[in-house]
Amino acid sequence: MKFLDDMPLGFLILVSLTLGLAPFVPEPHVLEKLRMLFAGELGRGIDIFDLLLHGTPWALLGLKLLRLATMPAAGRK
Repeated sequence: MKFLDDMPLGFLILVSLTLGLAPFVPEPHVLEKLRMLFAGELGRGIDIFDLLLHGTPWALLGLKLLRLATMPAAGRK
């Protein structure tokens, strides 16, 4: 988890809001792919790749925030 501790929170927020939501019009790819996943329509390779590409920044941001919330204050950077 050291790699996650070394990542700046601001960088993860920036990447999540840009790559994680791109393209913005007509709707963010990550939302479209999540809808497809929950509807059982996520089957093509490109759709799975898109979900991983646009979802990874959000997953890393969530893990970082969870880690910060559970880490003792003395151990935070």
